[in-house]
Amino acid sequence: AAHPETVTPDSPTQRVGGKPLESFAQVAHRVPLESLQDVFDFDELRAFDQRVKGVTPDADYVVEPKVDGLSVALEYEDGLFVRGATRGDGQVGEDVTENLRTIQSIPLRIPDAPASLIVRGEVFMPKRVFHALNEERERRGEALFANPRNAAAGSLRQLDPKIAASRRLDILVFNVQWAEGVQFQTHLETLEYLQRKKFKVIPHYTCNNVEEATGRITEIGENRDQFQFDIDGAVVKVNSLSDRAALGSTAKFPRWAAAYKYPPEVKPS
Repeated sequence: AAHPETVTPDSPTQRVGGKPLESFAQVAHRVPLESLQDVFDFDELRAFDQRVKGVTPDADYVVEPKVDGLSVALEYEDGLFVRGATRGDGQVGEDVTENLRTIQSIPLRIPDAPASLIVRGEVFMPKRVFHALNEERERRGEALFANPRNAAAGSLRQLDPKIAASRRLDILVFNVQWAEGVQFQTHLETLEYLQRKKFKVIPHYTCNNVEEATGRITEIGENRDQFQFDIDGAVVKVNSLSDRAALGSTAKFPRWAAAYKYPPEVKPS
């Protein structure tokens, strides 16, 4: 307090902002945050694979659990976290930087960073935090959150960062949107790069073909209770970035990825 000039933006004391915001500013995404095409059975997934192989016959895949949370973009300049925004419509989102700064697993500074780095991740409320929060709300006679996703969404859009901080949100990062001066050959390389930069990275599995991918999807679905976060599917992505470039995107989603959606969980009443 006596020497404010010594306070740095990445100081742990700066995790939680001061005054509540009046509103969220709009942010235009430098790289669009695309949505994914859904598939609901393995025949649809094999049809996706056939379309991929029609353009890139040697494509292999990476499979990741699909976290049921909120997609955000994190922007770093010279290694310092400067801005975080919600996905919005994929082109424009809301600036929720102050709330994202309260998430302990988001590094405020990363080592050996490029001049500009943008990564994409999914913010979620861990299941144990969700249940504890609802128990507390029930004791206070407050309305309960329907599910962890709704709880995370409401928390991330709090105008008061102190409330967001109390909700103990977390994040898993799954994509490099932009890395100035850094070259990658595969998606797997980007995930390994993010791990080296101290990000908390999505669990991921490499698969040589679509049948290996279906096996991983089945395994993830059978073990969904083991994850600390809710999932509503699994994402299948072409691994090679040059293959992705060749496949391109439609007006709505990339042709190099698909989201396999699990049937809704049936829980005992």
